[in-house]
Amino acid sequence: PSTTPCSFPRVRSLSCSLVKMLLYTEVTRYLDFKVTEGSFVYKGGKIYKVPSTEAEALASSLMGLFEKRRFRKFLVYVANFDEKDPRTFEGIDPKKTAMREVYKKFDLGQDVIDFTGHALALYRTNDYLDQPCCETINRIKLYRESLARYGKSPYLYPLYGLGELPQGFARLSAIYGGTYMLNKPIEEIIVQNGKVIGVKSEGAVARCKQLICDPSYVKDRVEKVGQFIRVICILSHPIKNTNDANSCQIIIPQNQVNRKSDIYVCMISAHNVAAQRKYITIVSTTVETKEPEKEIRPKFVSISDLLVPKNLGTESQIFISRTYDATTHFETTCDDIKNIYRRMTGSEFDCEEMKRKKNDIYGED
Repeated sequence: PSTTPCSFPRVRSLSCSLVKMLLYTEVTRYLDFKVTEGSFVYKGGKIYKVPSTEAEALASSLMGLFEKRRFRKFLVYVANFDEKDPRTFEGIDPKKTAMREVYKKFDLGQDVIDFTGHALALYRTNDYLDQPCCETINRIKLYRESLARYGKSPYLYPLYGLGELPQGFARLSAIYGGTYMLNKPIEEIIVQNGKVIGVKSEGAVARCKQLICDPSYVKDRVEKVGQFIRVICILSHPIKNTNDANSCQIIIPQNQVNRKSDIYVCMISAHNVAAQRKYITIVSTTVETKEPEKEIRPKFVSISDLLVPKNLGTESQIFISRTYDATTHFETTCDDIKNIYRRMTGSEFDCEEMKRKKNDIYGED
């Protein structure tokens, strides 16, 4: 949603990590968003709209009659759930009961579990099934609330594409005295006595006490933990069985295609990112075989290494991000940002603390 669920490609409702960051940093002053027209899930060779309300559950062709009723009952429970009110728990301990047991309590089948965990709660693997259910229930609530807010789907996408995000932050940075030096080749990261002291470019040194960078700048300080594949397809028509939506999000749960990882499909057209009557579709997943191109049957393909820092960076003061993964939302990226913040400052990142008075926008006390 306007995510995680967040389509930056997804940005979810106001509770989403990325949306909170965008709102509380006020970078949204430089961005415009448009709702993504549909949220879909793959099952048995067909695409279905993701049901997230009681009415949609009863009307959906994704499930049989009796399963619809059980899923509707589950959604009612999720809607009423409040982790601060034990009266809404119905015998479930949200801090101890595994999500697998919650599904069992409502007698939900494997197909329903698949689309609930992967298309509503946006989990990438099934590890969540054996973890306390509280987070999963709150993720599903967030999806429902985002859908209620935006109507057609819980996802937003920035007009003119994701490139607007760094541009927005560049403008915000300028207000606070930040300096951008573009097209500057990095010759060397200067480290003295084990700590970074600056970055050398074209003979000049920009000095610093801390450095944040992506893995491409410090290849000796990162390690490969996997690969992901991303395919860009240019279509002349909307995706079949999506009600001719000009934009949509499709999640293919791992169990539906005998994989260990989900496949993500994000199709956009009405966000000023494609020529008239053209539809850009991005398909991505984690690489699982030695022939990744065959895993997606591509048009334009890029295969990238998943790189992570070898250490926390607290000694060298060089803080390295993880590479982007296969997900089409930014939940994992937001988690990485908060992780870097914690390593740099020693404290947790709290969006609420970023709320500021109007005059603070201009750097005043």
